Amino acid sequence: MEDKRAQWGSKLGFVLAAAGSAVGLGNIWKFPGKAFEGGGGAFLLLYLIIVPLVGMPAMLSELSIGRASQSNVVDAFGKLGHRGYTWVGWVSWLSAFIITSYYSHVGGWVLRYAVAYATQSQTVYADPLGYFYRMLGYDPVAESTSFPLVAIVFAAVFIAVCALIIIRGVEGGIERFNKIGMPALFVLLLILLVRAVTLPGSAEGLRYLFSLDLSKLSFQTLLTALSQAFYSLSLGMSIMVTYGSYLPSSEDMPKNTLLVCVMDTLVAMIAGFIIIPAVFATLGPEGVGKGGGFAFVSLAGVFQQMPGGAVFGLLFYLLLLFAALTSTISLIEGIVVFLTERYHWKRTPTTVCVCAILFLIGCLYTCSQAAYPIHGVWFDFANGLSFPAFGDAMEFLTDRVMIPIAALGSCIFVGWTWKPSAAIDEIQRDGIRFRLTKTFSFLIRFLVPAVILVIFAVSMFTGTTLS
Repeated sequence: MEDKRAQWGSKLGFVLAAAGSAVGLGNIWKFPGKAFEGGGGAFLLLYLIIVPLVGMPAMLSELSIGRASQSNVVDAFGKLGHRGYTWVGWVSWLSAFIITSYYSHVGGWVLRYAVAYATQSQTVYADPLGYFYRMLGYDPVAESTSFPLVAIVFAAVFIAVCALIIIRGVEGGIERFNKIGMPALFVLLLILLVRAVTLPGSAEGLRYLFSLDLSKLSFQTLLTALSQAFYSLSLGMSIMVTYGSYLPSSEDMPKNTLLVCVMDTLVAMIAGFIIIPAVFATLGPEGVGKGGGFAFVSLAGVFQQMPGGAVFGLLFYLLLLFAALTSTISLIEGIVVFLTERYHWKRTPTTVCVCAILFLIGCLYTCSQAAYPIHGVWFDFANGLSFPAFGDAMEFLTDRVMIPIAALGSCIFVGWTWKPSAAIDEIQRDGIRFRLTKTFSFLIRFLVPAVILVIFAVSMFTGTTLS
């Protein structure tokens, strides 16, 4: 048990750690594709409007719950006098647990590709899809499967690094790593940005991103931008409540929230200005995609055609690696701090045990991708009862159900039970001025819950994952 509750050592440490938790793989391998599908500049403009209206008030409410309670996400609501909302904390905590089990394995895949581009880029280029499948235990030539040992080993290394950072504590581990990792991430972004926009043929991609074709705006574009803003900021996963609980009362939460949201948005925007021009210059507009398949398979064609592509491929996967590490660390911290506070367990053995369990569950995720027919159970109103791959079922459960429900519960708690006035009192402690009190109250009571309900309803009634 920790005798004294940890705190951030500096404002910069918190901002970088919170931004690191928000900046994940989705910012880099999903946002550009969504921006492309949404019409480029029109989508970017819409996104810039949505983040302050939806993301910032939701984040500020979770941070205020954490700092006011000085507690982990499960116990926070009881500490504030409303034990009936403890279920929100449990859903958040369990969501973080499930997400980390598979996210840490995807982080291992990223680590594998960073090593591959450093040592055998030509092998990747020769058969990008086959290379990806073989890592996951399937040989498309022989049409045979085997245990995905390579992917499993790299996932073990990835989560071991996360455990070592968590064991060192909030200030000595998480904050110190993010003070290195986040600046490194931005340096890598800028290097890749310069390379992308100077490629012959990249101007067409830049024009697409800067063009403001309002005819491209539709309900689907709005929905995509809303979901990207919501899922991008690490809401409903215990992270911001946990990180908020380490904030001293002297910290300006509105200003810090703004900085975190700006950094998260900036990373996503720069990623768009890297990937879309680079793909336009090499594969053409039809090559733009999103998600893991695009990042691991399609981008190999971009790096193969790019002068010095192996080097820039390595830099790109290092960028993804930093994003995966900062996000995974924040998720594990929320899991561990609950166990150490609720059950008075010591931090080091708790972290080791948690990471071992997460790793083992994640092995099922990796094995279900291509090697073995491991299935989960899922239900939505579009498809009824189904039995998707185990890994898909895990993502459906967290992204379509648990995250929206937990985030909605937090909004209802702040907006209608604890009341915006209590959150505002916490925000304005130690003489901090918050000028947008009425706006915050309206957004957290009405707009943000409405957006989350729409995201949840669309996911469940159309069978579409919006994350």
